[in-house]
Amino acid sequence: MTQYDVYGLGNALLDIELEVSGEILQELGIDKGVMTLIEEDRQDQILTHLDSHPMKRAGGGSAANTVIAVSQFGGKAFYSCKVANDEPGKFYLEDLLRSNVDTNLQHHPLETGITGKCLVFVTPDADRTMNTFLGISASFSETELVADAIAQSKYTYIEGYLVTGAASKLAAIKAREIAKAAGRNVSLSLSDFNMVKFFKDGLLEIISSGVDFLFANESEALKMAETEDITVAIDYLKQLSKCFAITRGAKGSMIFDGQEIIEIDSIPVKAIDTVGAGDMYAGAVLYGLTHGMSFTQAAELGSLAAGKLVSNFGPRLKTEETRSLLAQLQS
Repeated sequence: MTQYDVYGLGNALLDIELEVSGEILQELGIDKGVMTLIEEDRQDQILTHLDSHPMKRAGGGSAANTVIAVSQFGGKAFYSCKVANDEPGKFYLEDLLRSNVDTNLQHHPLETGITGKCLVFVTPDADRTMNTFLGISASFSETELVADAIAQSKYTYIEGYLVTGAASKLAAIKAREIAKAAGRNVSLSLSDFNMVKFFKDGLLEIISSGVDFLFANESEALKMAETEDITVAIDYLKQLSKCFAITRGAKGSMIFDGQEIIEIDSIPVKAIDTVGAGDMYAGAVLYGLTHGMSFTQAAELGSLAAGKLVSNFGPRLKTEETRSLLAQLQS
């Protein structure tokens, strides 16, 4: 018996979401559609420039969104991360606990420092652009891991963003080793096109001899395989992971169950905000796989959840919405 369905590890970031035009991004010199790491003074400069814009705060970070989704569907989740002993850090911890997610933050006093923040810009085309200051999350290390919880989790889910720091990359590798030694599954999300573009070698270090499930969007998968042919990318991912999912936006998704590729249609919706869509998809799939669903059913739940998410603002659904989607799939 296991204590948790999913143990996630990743950057703890206070998301600050703003609706802006593409022209404003150009004016501020911000690369559209990707995640860019920036320094605190640059982040403060951007916030000052946009201080008249409405802003929405939520505890975020890619893997955090995923494990919260697992919990909202009814699973049991744990999240390892690092925040500071400041107002955003305390807000973040309380947000995890409200979401019924256990965390290493419950076991140790929060350290002095600055909690990381992610500016999430949503443009009228429903695209999302992120400018991230990691703050204390940049010092995430093996210290934040809870080995017993990893060993007692069906899946350990690693956020690809951890590849950007030497200590955080080592923590990801250590978590993979603990999980495999306990006979558990390991899952990795490639997280962002820029992670693949600039840190492919590091991602391959985390993957090592292979993981059990890999999450990627189409652009990440193509870049990882250094091809423009999705068939070639699929063959390449088969060398890295026993199973995987490739999300393709309005074209739906593909899931490889270890034997065949299953194509899943997207849900026709009017997308207004794609923030967290991949995270939600991963959370739904992992919930499904840890609760007796077939790969097809898990991917269909992922498609339902991602479709519902992009038709609203913000990286999360309400718990009652996730349960409704689950009931819809099971009816």
